[in-house]
Amino acid sequence: MQTDLHLFTKQMFQPALPARAVDAHKGSSGSVAIIGGEQGMLGAVLLAARAALFSGAGRIYAAMLCQTALSVDLLHPEIMMRTPEDIAKLPQLNAVVIGPGLGQSDVAVELLTFWLKKECPLVLDADSLNLIAKYPHLAALVKNRQAETIVTPHVGEAARLTATSVAAIQENRIDAAIALAQTFQVTCVLKGASTVIAEKSGQYCINSTGNPALATGGTGDVLAGVIASLIAQGLMPVYAAKLGVYSHGAAADALVRKGVGPIGLTASEVLIEVRNVLNQLNKTV
Repeated sequence: MQTDLHLFTKQMFQPALPARAVDAHKGSSGSVAIIGGEQGMLGAVLLAARAALFSGAGRIYAAMLCQTALSVDLLHPEIMMRTPEDIAKLPQLNAVVIGPGLGQSDVAVELLTFWLKKECPLVLDADSLNLIAKYPHLAALVKNRQAETIVTPHVGEAARLTATSVAAIQENRIDAAIALAQTFQVTCVLKGASTVIAEKSGQYCINSTGNPALATGGTGDVLAGVIASLIAQGLMPVYAAKLGVYSHGAAADALVRKGVGPIGLTASEVLIEVRNVLNQLNKTV
């Protein structure tokens, strides 16, 4: 395969997003919900929600399964904390991320089952993917969804989803991503060096941004939040996945150029820099 023909270029994402109208309001930029946060994993939800906030969504809701869930994000009180039950009642959601820190409890299975049946764009990340690999009825629900679905596996999760080995996935990442997209009828973002974005049609592209600084906890949660935010702002889910991956990697590249990393770069720093990347892309046409 001529992979160079599939590489992202900066020009593909200029401008990144439509210009905002003079009379725009928070509803104009869409609503995102993040669901996860089992005991000990509250940070995963916060990172995804903050990423959605900093990448431009108008309303961000977060729900945690943990009984000691936060009632407010003291660092970013703009994020609206809800119970998973209350999230399910919201009428205006444009995109939902489910999986960051979700765990694999019976409650997690019930929540994932509920959302897989909803006609809402979904970003399935982390434990959602592990549950889908484990339970055939969840895999069937994914395959039969009518709404758009994006999955964001790392190589370990991809291996579980395909019942193969990490080595087999790494040996041919492009074919693995396409197989996942077609098997589950989704857009697949196979994370890692040169992230592959594959569509169920068999088309694919390869990210040209990013560096080893991203190999740290929480960066996957950030990516999921960014993609959902871009969907909520009106982008087609496939394009949102591409722009999300590109801007996520470009943020890490920009930080390293500034001397922030690669050693010690944090997911929290990446999500803030994504805002700068998106604004810069929008300035240059």
